Amino acid sequence: MTTTVAVRPLTITACGVVSPAGLGLGALEAALRSGVDGYTGPERAFEEALDGYPPRPLWAVPDLKIAEHLGRKGLRHIDRFTMLGLIACKLALDETGEALSDEDRASTGVVMATNTGSLVSMLEVGRDTLLQEKPYLVNPARFPNVVTNACTGQIAIRNSLTGVNVVVSGGQAAGLAAVRFARTAIGDERSRRLLVGGVEELSEVAAWGWHKSGALHDDAPVGEGSAVFLVEDAGTASAAGRTGLADLLACEVGYYGAGDAEWRTKGLRSCIERALERSGITADDIDVVSLGATNHRRLEDLEERVIEEVLDRPVPRVRVSEVLGELYSASVPLQVAAVLALWREPAEHARTALVTSIGGDGNAGCLVVRECR
Repeated sequence: MTTTVAVRPLTITACGVVSPAGLGLGALEAALRSGVDGYTGPERAFEEALDGYPPRPLWAVPDLKIAEHLGRKGLRHIDRFTMLGLIACKLALDETGEALSDEDRASTGVVMATNTGSLVSMLEVGRDTLLQEKPYLVNPARFPNVVTNACTGQIAIRNSLTGVNVVVSGGQAAGLAAVRFARTAIGDERSRRLLVGGVEELSEVAAWGWHKSGALHDDAPVGEGSAVFLVEDAGTASAAGRTGLADLLACEVGYYGAGDAEWRTKGLRSCIERALERSGITADDIDVVSLGATNHRRLEDLEERVIEEVLDRPVPRVRVSEVLGELYSASVPLQVAAVLALWREPAEHARTALVTSIGGDGNAGCLVVRECR
């Protein structure tokens, strides 16, 4: 007989969001409630022609004035992928309203979800090594961007953070793995506070990958964005008088095989049931479900079916990718951000959300989020 161990909550004390809806939770809330008029396409966002992209909706972050957020120094060779993560982290840190002390910087780390890092940077360097005369015409300034932890490294360097610095690669469910790692790192006292999130950039290669794979419905948009949360132990935050946005309760994720739909169905159901039990709540306590497989062929129906079986009652759904586009490894962080954005409208009681994820690679899992009161 196995005993399910209850988890100690982590509290989100600040949140930074960069998405096709704009910057911050306010812009995301408006998009979720009423949609976005005139999405920005890559031809505007990147000042280049749209000819290289596939024929499907493509939504980029609009009006990304980098210098206004990050200044003008030290950004010449940093790619867009890292820029998105840097701005989201800055928004989260600025939301606290407090300057970080030396002690804070020493105990604050970074955990970011991704799958490969920047595909654009990797392909640019790879292409140069094949087409250019080596080594003289291969641009060395691009090399730092090709490593998977380039973004987390830049976040730590620019903010002088010396806590744990980790990138978690796990496809669609990478954000869940990042939360799990954050819980372990804080529980083991390797960091007191962590910037936890994910980032995904819009690019020709990623858009063509989705288009040719057939994984998405034909009219499904592809987007980009980043969401980052400042997270710490719930008890520590409360003792310090820091007001939380929400508590991250149980987080379950696992690999259940890429080819067997029945096995993945059982895996996702098991994750949800275990997460509810470890959170100390029941299915009746769930007020909203934030879905991760929207617009994915086969997976969308599978995810919906499992949720209907476990909850066994009508529960409102949040479908982030319908509003922001497919976000892949940044999906879970932006699913959580979407819940926080909708919770900006007050309610009579503390609400609880279930955030689910299931990917074509066989990874699946969920996270339980409870509103702070």
